[in-house]
Amino acid sequence: MIKSELIAQLAAENPHLTQKDVERVVAVVFDTMTEALEGGGRVELRGFGAFSVRARPARSGRNPRTGDQVQVRAKAVPFFKSGKELRERLNASGDE
Repeated sequence: MIKSELIAQLAAENPHLTQKDVERVVAVVFDTMTEALEGGGRVELRGFGAFSVRARPARSGRNPRTGDQVQVRAKAVPFFKSGKELRERLNASGDE
C-alpha cells in the first residue's frame, strides 16, 4: 500500500471527511513521527510496532564500479521493530 492508497481507503471509510481533510491528517501524522525520530526519539504504535533511530559508525567501503576503497561517513538510519500483535497476525495459520 502506498500513501495515496492509504488516503483513499481512509476517505472511503470516513465519508464525513473530505479527501483534503484525510490528506492533512495523514501528513500531520507522518510529519509528527518524522520530527520525533529527527529529535532522537522513538515512535511506538501499540500492537503495530516501534520506530527508532540507530547510529551506523563510519567504515571503509568499496566503490563497486572501480573497486577503489572509499570512506563511508557515520549516519543515522531508521529502524522498525514489529509489535507482538502484528507478528502474530502475519504468522497466523488459516486453520483458526
